[in-house]
Order: sequence, then C-alpha cells, then structure tokens
Amino acid sequence: MTRPTFLRRSGVDRLPADVYVLGVISFFVAVGFGVVIPVLPVFTRSFGVGQLETGLVISAFAVMRLVTSPFTGRLIDRAGERVILAIGILIVAASSAAIGLAGSYGQLLVFRAAGGIGSAMFTVSAMTLLIRSVPDSHRGRATGTFQTGFLIGNMTGPAVGGLLAAVSIRAPFFFYAGTLVAAAVVGMVMLHRPGASTGGTRPVAEVALSRPFRRILADSRYQAALVCNFANGWSSLGIRSSLTPVLVVEVLHRDPVWTGLTIAIASVVQTIALRPAGLFVDRIGRRPAMITGSLIGGLSMLAVAFVPDVGSLIGVLCAYALAVSLMGTAPAATVGDIAGPRSGTPVAVFSMASDAGQIFGPIVAGVIADRVGIPFAYVTATLLMGLAALASARMPRRTPPVPTKETAPMTPDA
Repeated sequence: MTRPTFLRRSGVDRLPADVYVLGVISFFVAVGFGVVIPVLPVFTRSFGVGQLETGLVISAFAVMRLVTSPFTGRLIDRAGERVILAIGILIVAASSAAIGLAGSYGQLLVFRAAGGIGSAMFTVSAMTLLIRSVPDSHRGRATGTFQTGFLIGNMTGPAVGGLLAAVSIRAPFFFYAGTLVAAAVVGMVMLHRPGASTGGTRPVAEVALSRPFRRILADSRYQAALVCNFANGWSSLGIRSSLTPVLVVEVLHRDPVWTGLTIAIASVVQTIALRPAGLFVDRIGRRPAMITGSLIGGLSMLAVAFVPDVGSLIGVLCAYALAVSLMGTAPAATVGDIAGPRSGTPVAVFSMASDAGQIFGPIVAGVIADRVGIPFAYVTATLLMGLAALASARMPRRTPPVPTKETAPMTPDA
C-alpha cells in the first residue's frame, strides 16, 4: 500500500540538527518546571500566607513574561538568538536556586518574578531560532518536535518532584536550577553559531527580506495567529489547568488523583499527535489546521461543561489534545512564514498573546465559576476558539510568496 504523499519522507524532509537540539533543551527546561509547579503553592503557604498571596507568586511569573517579551525581541535582533537563549535560561536557573534559599514571602515573590524575565528571553529566542533554522515547508514539524520536548518534560517532572519533595520542600528548586544549567550548556555547545554551516542548503528564511512590523501586524495571517495563540493560552494554560482539578472534585465528586490521571492521559495523546499535526500543517496548510484546531477545541471545551463522569471527561480532553496539537504548531509556523529572518519582535508579540490569555483566563473564568458555575466558565474558551476559527478563515487560501532580494520592489518599504 502506497503511503499518502504528505506522510512520505526523504532526505530533503529531514529537520536540521538545531531543531532536535532545541527539543532537548525544551525537555530539560520542562522537566524542571514540572518538578517545581506542584511544590510551589505548598512552599509558598509554608511562609504563613493565604491563597491570594499564593496566587500572586504563580501569576508574577506570567506577568513578568508578558512585560519583558517586547524588549526580548530587540535583544535578539542585537545579540542573536543563541546568546539570549542561554542568558535567559541561566536567569531562570539563578531565580530557582534563589527561591530554594528564600527566607521570606517577599523574597520568594521577587525571585519568582525575576524568573519570568528569563523565561521570556528563552521562549522568544528559542522560537525565533526555530523559525530561522528551517524553510516554511518544515516549520510545522519543527514546531511539533520542539513542543514534544516540553510535553515529555512536563509529564516526567511531577513524578520527580514528588520524590524530591519527600526529601525536602526546597530540593525541587535546586533540581530545577540544575536542569536549566544543563539546558544552557547544551544550547551554547550544540546550537550552531550565526553563519555556521549546518551541512545543508540555506533556509528560505535566511535569504528572505525582513518586513516592517507594522506591515506584519496588518497581515490577516498574523492577526489570526495572535487570536489563536491568545485563545490557546486562555483555554489550555488558563482555564483547563485552573478549573479541571476543581471540576473533578466539586462537580464530578471524584478523588483528586483522577485529575492527574486525566491530564496525564490527555498529555500522552497530545504528544503522540504532535508529529502528525506538524505534517498536516506543512502538507495540507496552516489555514485548514488553524480552522480545524479551533473548531475541535471550541466544541471540546463546550462538551466539558456537560460531561457526566470522569470517563467522558477523559475522552473530551483527549479530543481537545488533538486540537491543541494543531493550535500549537500552525500559528507558530504562520508567524515564521510572515516574519522573515529578523523575527524577534513578531515572535515576542505572538508569545505575549498566549501569556495574556494565561493571565486573564483564570481570572475571568474564576469570576464566572463563582457566580454562575464551573461548567459555564468553559464556555468562554468555546467563544474564543470560535473567534479564532473566524480569524483563521480570513486568511488567504494560498500563502503569498516570501519577498527576497530578487523579488523585492525598488521603492523602500518604510
């Protein structure tokens, strides 16, 4: 039986080594992150503070990411992705080690917020480097490979964190610092320096002309990518993460252990789906992937509001995981198509869209859950996913050619 064209592989389809290196780096970062996240609220409460102060520690990280991202794009344009990536990771490492030594709630809050600065530097520089390393025909698979490292790390981290927390509540933060130092070393040693040969042809993005950001912002493809990333941040990192544990316990009346099992199963499905999703994005197109992912995601979030039991919840969240695999790859690939080689600022703004959704999603959903009910909070995700589908439908069916030195107009594009 002949394999479908979009599933065939050849030497030309192989991803550059830098993509796999970035995947390894993302694993080290995510496994450490997964170690500290379950422990952080408990550690914060050990200083004798309430739930509000605990929430501030968690949100401070995302807020600083949001504030720092615009400046990160400019730093990347000046110093290069590889340098900023390593510096950002080391800042988070120092922040994590400092948290492990914190003697008061005030110190903990400051150190955690500082980690958000380094996280923004890492995230934006890694995505910019990923975009620059591959031609547009490979960006879906490259993004999927990069995100696979994150997902595997996130699944591994909590188990390791539980073992470390049994030794000391502060131990996970030092472990996180160690994994981040390892990630920084891998990046500095194994990532190609600017201008170094990768052993293959030069990606299209390397020879394409940069576009002014105002022109990029006016592009319907970029606008759709921003809406999709905001909706994804709101739904995945905001509502699903913050409300699913409460839904399992208070609505479905099951033991909290089912929360971890449900999320773990959905994460496995998403990990398995990332490569096929990347192939779909590269072979079928960004626009179909974003529309499909938005619609499946919106319907899945709506279905969560009506699940009668944990089994149904697992099935719905697995369907949502398929949607997220498309929503996580197609918009990022679209930004790479539009931005060209100097994509620091466009990628930074793209990252900010997800951070904004992650910050405001739990707040709005929390208010709705308190006043109307938890199931209705998931409807906000459905509405945003529907908006993302509409924005994606406005994208041109055919991707405009990337401007190069040979095709660029003679008049300056100011």
